[in-house]
Amino acid sequence: MEKVLTPVNAEGRATLGIRPGDTVRVTQNIIELKKGRGTDKKEKTIKNARKQVFEGLVIAVKHGTEAGASFTVRATLSGVGVEKVFPLYSPAIDSIEIVKRSKVRRAKLYFIREKAAKAMRRQLRNARIMHVKSDETLASTEAEEGVETAPEEGTVETAPAEIPETEVTEEKETAEVAA
Repeated sequence: MEKVLTPVNAEGRATLGIRPGDTVRVTQNIIELKKGRGTDKKEKTIKNARKQVFEGLVIAVKHGTEAGASFTVRATLSGVGVEKVFPLYSPAIDSIEIVKRSKVRRAKLYFIREKAAKAMRRQLRNARIMHVKSDETLASTEAEEGVETAPEEGTVETAPAEIPETEVTEEKETAEVAA
């Protein structure tokens, strides 16, 4: 059998043994091309190389350790689920590090997508009931008023009266449980 020359340590990646349920940290080499005109008004292309780290849960491994092997990594970044499919022997991957290994009962963990979405919906529902405002809205109201909104000493702030919307969300919640 012929030896294939490659910049990737194929034996090292094959013996890594990535499995579904592993939390991995993948470091990628990314080359950005930036086009622009110089002082001589000619088109120039500037290459900028950087490393990017993506850490998440392995939800699928396809084709084992053969030449076309790949693995799918899922992470939640800023409340948004992001999945990336990495070829195992890609020269763009600088390193793969297994951070944590968990025992799972499935070969493909696609059900994690729906589970994460339900958890996010539950958090949003709870935030609506509590009438929580983000920092941006508080800053904009303070800027409009031009004065501080801190309560004076000796005053007691009271919570707003219950709004009928909370009853509606509770009915939706019981409907979801029944479904």
